[in-house]
Amino acid sequence: MSQETMSRRDALKFGVLGAGAAMLTASQAMAAAPMEKDVKFDEEYDVIVIGSGFAGLAAAAKAAERGLKVLILEKMGRVGGNSVINGGAFAVPMNPDQAAFGIKDSKELFINDALKAGLGINHVEMLETIFARALETFDFTVKCGAKYQTGKKPTWFGGHSVNRTIVTENMSGSAIIQPMAAFVEKLPGCKLLTRAKFDDFVMSNDGTSVLGVTARINYRFDKKLISDDMENTSGEKKVFRAKKGVILASGGFSMDKIYRKMQDPRIAYDQDATNHDGATAGALLKAFQIGALPIHIDWIQQGPWASPDERGFGVAPLLTQQGLFVHGVAVDVRNGKRFMNEMADRKTRADAEYVILREAPKAFPVAIGTYNTFEEQIYAAVEKGLQSGVMKKFDTLDALAANYKIPADALKETIKVYNETALAGKEDQFKKQTLKDLKAAPIDMKGPFYAIRLMPKPHHTMGGLKIDTKARVISGNTGKPIPGLFAAGEVTGGTHGASRLGSYAISDCLVFGMIAGETI
Repeated sequence: MSQETMSRRDALKFGVLGAGAAMLTASQAMAAAPMEKDVKFDEEYDVIVIGSGFAGLAAAAKAAERGLKVLILEKMGRVGGNSVINGGAFAVPMNPDQAAFGIKDSKELFINDALKAGLGINHVEMLETIFARALETFDFTVKCGAKYQTGKKPTWFGGHSVNRTIVTENMSGSAIIQPMAAFVEKLPGCKLLTRAKFDDFVMSNDGTSVLGVTARINYRFDKKLISDDMENTSGEKKVFRAKKGVILASGGFSMDKIYRKMQDPRIAYDQDATNHDGATAGALLKAFQIGALPIHIDWIQQGPWASPDERGFGVAPLLTQQGLFVHGVAVDVRNGKRFMNEMADRKTRADAEYVILREAPKAFPVAIGTYNTFEEQIYAAVEKGLQSGVMKKFDTLDALAANYKIPADALKETIKVYNETALAGKEDQFKKQTLKDLKAAPIDMKGPFYAIRLMPKPHHTMGGLKIDTKARVISGNTGKPIPGLFAAGEVTGGTHGASRLGSYAISDCLVFGMIAGETI
């Protein structure tokens, strides 16, 4: 398939199942998935969970703790999906470390920060639920064995009014996923299968309720295939009954080159993303086929802290979010000037970067700082970034400017004004939040200087299935929950509106994963 065309078959798969999917008639929905009378169940469980990331494992843990027999199906060869390569940043409002450092947070701040980033289209009841249960959820992950950098001042992420983010010990979501997966697998009656791909739902004979799933075990994901659902026939077919219901925790679709481009044509077909290869839309589309209500599907967040000099998520987001963006600057290489608030929400920053890249596609903006701009906990990542080449080190600003073809005098003037404004306690031109009460210049003019080229990458798909605060999937046909179907995490929509704040994802996924496991 070429980058600009697709077969009629794929057009049917991806085109028909867009935002209008929830308006399928009952007969169409019934035809889209096998019914109970059409199948013979191979195995029976109380609960079937699709996906093994934050949401899926939290759901499985809560269901299994209640004595339910749980099956987790993970299509990839390893557990964790995007969660295991996530940066490990967990927004926990009202946490003890905030109190210890005199940081005042509140429900209003937590929600209003999200509304500002989300352009006001967030479903506020979801944010209220996350706020109410985030600390409890954090404690549950600690019970499962997760380790965090606690006892210190929480991290300040872009778009947040205050420091409220707690970071895992290894600055990766793996510090939550790996112990939680081990915790889940030790629970009686809980079974986790990798290379086990969900294919479809099994519906009741009247087409109204989810009774189970069809799947393939010993499945092999092939990223070379355009349509994983239609072209990949690997694996052995199985049919599983779920007596209490199915929890969909299959994640987002930032690596689904066809579906993401249909939602946002500005995304190049071959554009790199921060996600793992299996972040595709197949499970989401199957839920649409049975009438699930879609929300905000075409809002796709781009990560403004990513770099063209490494594939995928890499180490650049850590070095920028907890380093160069906090006290350093991002400059337009064409004129050496700042062009954004480096601590704004993700959409604001990505949009500002795209203004430059649309005018000059190879003029990647550059984030610049000195060693004092990095938080202590990421010093090891600094060395990793230098070794990989995604970050470069220069003894002088002249050398840095020459490397990136930045006008040197203009760059020096930009940094001079930036430092003077910060030390004078004045508000800078972009109203950057982290320039308050500094006792030293944000950028040490003695050097050495560190720099990373910036390029937005598809990172988080805001849209998905509409769920209520009990994690029940809502039908577009009836406006009521679809019996037997629950969902949590990035496969759902509405919570974050137009753009998610950094570190709200772990909160969202874990909280609603737990709720799904409790509700079911």
